[in-house]
Amino acid sequence: MVGYGADPIPCVEKLAERGTRLVAGNHEYGTTGRLDLRWFNPYARAAALWTASRLDDSHRAFLAGLPLVLEVEDATLVHASPHNPDEWDYLITPEEGFEAFPAFTTRLCFVGHSHHPGVWSVGSSGPEFDPEPETVRVEAGRRYIVNVGSVGQPRDGDPRACYALWDLEVGEVSLHRVPYDVSAAREKILKAGLPRYLGDRLLDGR
Repeated sequence: MVGYGADPIPCVEKLAERGTRLVAGNHEYGTTGRLDLRWFNPYARAAALWTASRLDDSHRAFLAGLPLVLEVEDATLVHASPHNPDEWDYLITPEEGFEAFPAFTTRLCFVGHSHHPGVWSVGSSGPEFDPEPETVRVEAGRRYIVNVGSVGQPRDGDPRACYALWDLEVGEVSLHRVPYDVSAAREKILKAGLPRYLGDRLLDGR
């Protein structure tokens, strides 16, 4: 929800108003003092400090109270890896994803953190990895890890916002790309005094 963009409070308030089921990521923990900012790179650290200075006590309490792991229906939600989620490991390569399956028991696991969309699955026909997923049919006898990408800062070379929809009735997970005014988002970042790098990288999706 927070960390790199220039609108942390509207993001928090809109999601809080919806009563959305949410998990905390490293930036939620960093901006509320639950994660040592020395863990962050200089750009992320500057953004976390800027964000923390704008949150009031109610926003801070809301973010600090979010769990690291949450189960919804037959899915596990976690920002980083289901294996030791507070160590903030990235799931990017096929091997990193396959090694995480023993850490959860649900049919699906939704992750983010790396900002790279991808789908791993295991089952009787063997392991599979799709680095450019669009629609995934949830098949009987298989389990899945879905990296949903990132709405605010995708890093796979596609600057459009990326998110996933899980249709329980149909049994599908679909990943979607949505264009938005990247230049306007960049300008807001620059005007806020955040590092220029955080604005510039939006243009390239990196």
